[in-house]
Amino acid sequence: MTKPREGPLRHATMRERNLAVVLEQVVRCQPVTRARLAEQTGFTKTTVSNLLAVLEGAGLVQDGALVQGGERGRPGIAVSVNGDGAAALGLEINVDYLAACVLDLGRRTRYHQLVTFDNRGRAPEAVISSLGRLAAEAVAAAAGQGLAVAGATVAVPGLLDRENGLVRRAPNLGWTDVPVSALLRDALPDLPIPDAHDNEANLAALAELWFGDGARHGGFIHVSGEIGIGAGIVMDGQVLRGTHGFAGELGHLVVEPGGAPCTCGGRGCLEQIAGQDAILRAAGLPAVTATTAAKPDGPIRELIDLLERSDQRALAALDGAGRALGATLASAVNLVDPGAIVLGGIFSPLASWIGPAVEAALGEGSGSLRTAVPPVVASELAGNAAVLGAAGVVIERVIGHPALLLSS
Repeated sequence: MTKPREGPLRHATMRERNLAVVLEQVVRCQPVTRARLAEQTGFTKTTVSNLLAVLEGAGLVQDGALVQGGERGRPGIAVSVNGDGAAALGLEINVDYLAACVLDLGRRTRYHQLVTFDNRGRAPEAVISSLGRLAAEAVAAAAGQGLAVAGATVAVPGLLDRENGLVRRAPNLGWTDVPVSALLRDALPDLPIPDAHDNEANLAALAELWFGDGARHGGFIHVSGEIGIGAGIVMDGQVLRGTHGFAGELGHLVVEPGGAPCTCGGRGCLEQIAGQDAILRAAGLPAVTATTAAKPDGPIRELIDLLERSDQRALAALDGAGRALGATLASAVNLVDPGAIVLGGIFSPLASWIGPAVEAALGEGSGSLRTAVPPVVASELAGNAAVLGAAGVVIERVIGHPALLLSS
């Protein structure tokens, strides 16, 4: 009795898959003619035209100018992604700021806003309420440009139980078992429900893959330097998550047994030596507080000013942090064999000073196992990586499942 229903279901599933195949080819090859799309996909020209009509109706693609490439040398009408249709909202919660960005389907940034907060000690409800207001402003700004936000993803620091919608532990925020999914739904009642929330270091690594130079490195470790330190490990185009989704907590690897107490409950963790507050303290600068957080990049800008003046205390702080970071990464390199180490977050603008110490410690830690250590490079995305990666998740979802945007 179920057979009469299976045919239409299979047909709908195949149509959804075919829409994704065509849209993926448009994204990859734009501007591209219908004839060329038929060659690439193996579909008939009629099928390609029908699928493009559906995608155009959903605001995902658009016709452009005539280009060479039609059959028998005749020009054909180019098809491109519609950058003025669907859009993606990326949101980020971090220890000392909140951020939002909107990307169109052409991956252009159409809106970006960062608001500084010292979120340590703030109630999760208050932090997420502030994020909700920031999200509402972003969606309004997108609408003002004629863009329809198709979904949102939130970047959060800490250990996430994505299946149950919980932040299990975010030591630097002081959060334990926070029902982040429910709080986000309450804070964003009139906005697209977030498609996902993910660890900020993982999303930063994905941003490096999609928007930076990550793809040319093959596998890489993206190190997010903030008040905490996280790592996103990308292998074969995928983030290495671990059994429980907790992989990449580089900042809580012990580099100094019995050392300074850490917010995680341990002692001598890497972020107590190479985290933002630890570096500032070692350089003789105040750690980020509710006052200093009001100035975007204020403390790091002060640190860079000292480094550019060859201040010996500041140089020593970066050397010590770099050696601790490099020694920790040496073990990770031997374990996962990445093609590169990418320094992100605050480590990106500090790369000229911290990078040589990281490379030296990597070389010392690798022994004779490797003929050369992976290159250490600075991410051009710097502190914007996580929020870009969050928006990128939505774009990838739209491209892979365009039928989700079709009206029923």
